[in-house]
Amino acid sequence: MTAVQQPAPTHPAQTHPAPTGAAHTPSRRVVVSAVGAAGLAAVLAACGDSDDQTPQPGEDTTGGTGEGEVLAPTSDIPEGGGTVFKEQGVVVTQPTAGEFKAFSSTCTHQGCTVRDVAEGTINCPCHGSRFDLADGSVAAGPAPRPLPATQITVEGDSIRLA
Repeated sequence: MTAVQQPAPTHPAQTHPAPTGAAHTPSRRVVVSAVGAAGLAAVLAACGDSDDQTPQPGEDTTGGTGEGEVLAPTSDIPEGGGTVFKEQGVVVTQPTAGEFKAFSSTCTHQGCTVRDVAEGTINCPCHGSRFDLADGSVAAGPAPRPLPATQITVEGDSIRLA
């Protein structure tokens, strides 16, 4: 008995012919184009104007006066201590009565957020780094650099991001 080889089909439609009366299946090109057009429409809609005038956290709502977000009343920052504002990424200290300083709350060792201000230092919980509350310098490692200063303003009894 001799085996007869059939020639291999050269077009996908030859492998599985569509049944008569079946609905047309869109090509891959049509599907990809439709998905791309829908994605573009979503991006353009997101970039459009919005009538929502609700201020976002940290947004300057002072009408362009250059004053930033109010962080706290001065009475909330203890003398010889400080407060960490996690959402704003800043720690505010009061080394001496009426003198307020601000620093980044991100430790220069591995980027952890500092936990608190106690016993004259700003303290990182991850690896024990401590920073001087008066100037942000490293009081105890492993942090390699001081905390960068952050600009604040004190007006009356309010401390604001500058």
